[in-house]
Amino acid sequence: MSFFQDMIAIFKKRELVFIESYKESEGVYTFIFEKDKDLTWKAGQHGLFSITHKKVKNPTKPFTISSAPSENVVKLTIKINDNPSDFKKAMLELKQGMTISMSGPLGSFKLNDDRPTVLIAGGIGITPFRSIVKQIEVEGNGNKKPVHLLYMDSKKSYLFKDELDATNTSISITYFDSRDKLHQEIDALSNLNQNNGQYLIAGPKSMVDSITSYLQNNSISKKNIKKYTFYGY
Repeated sequence: MSFFQDMIAIFKKRELVFIESYKESEGVYTFIFEKDKDLTWKAGQHGLFSITHKKVKNPTKPFTISSAPSENVVKLTIKINDNPSDFKKAMLELKQGMTISMSGPLGSFKLNDDRPTVLIAGGIGITPFRSIVKQIEVEGNGNKKPVHLLYMDSKKSYLFKDELDATNTSISITYFDSRDKLHQEIDALSNLNQNNGQYLIAGPKSMVDSITSYLQNNSISKKNIKKYTFYGY
């Protein structure tokens, strides 16, 4: 999606009706909203979401949509610690039938089907890749180019692991608990660079910056790297 398309999408605001929320793991919650019939997005994209049921400081935040368009709901999976921001407190206060506002979808962080791809997730950065994996399960993998998902989590909590492992796709999924092990697997997949492979990285800023530098230091062109950085809010 181009810059100008993103600018147009920002002004497309709609109200999403809250259905339910549940705890994914320690400090991580998923919020589910009704999906309007005319709302769609590319798996991996994000939206701008605004609290509307109360006044809070900084009421609008960007979040990846962790559901695929084919699932017919909007899912937001959010890290919420013991001392949450006013925004996240307001999210936890949502009751069935209440609404939040959404602008978008936005962003070019999505799969290009005709190229071999490495998806690299760190912690909560798995959320756009859950959407991508679920959509591939429904639509198939285009020209059957290889897709590898590398998921690093030092705490070994691995969000969506059971769900990811159960998906019926040709995607290769590997889990890591250290950056050294992740680097070794990236090296093992280095032949993708000869086939114009693309790399999508999502996670905390330190992880995204580190992996980006590692790829570029190993002759991966900047144009073949897409990044999505998660902040704490």
